Amino acid sequence: MPKLKTHKGASKRFKVTGTGKVVRRHSFARHILTSKASGRKRKLAMSAVMDPADAPKVKQMIPYGLD
Repeated sequence: MPKLKTHKGASKRFKVTGTGKVVRRHSFARHILTSKASGRKRKLAMSAVMDPADAPKVKQMIPYGLD
């Protein structure tokens, strides 16, 4: 079998943990931040674990998980 190509857009946005979970960033944290509460902005800055229903599609795009 030939080597699989990594989806470069997905590799920049998602990471796979050592246990195989997919980690993502939160949305809504780029601009118009003055109207958002500081606690909400703090929570948006943290990474989040992707929903298990969506994780297989992302893992398919990042076949080696190291990128």
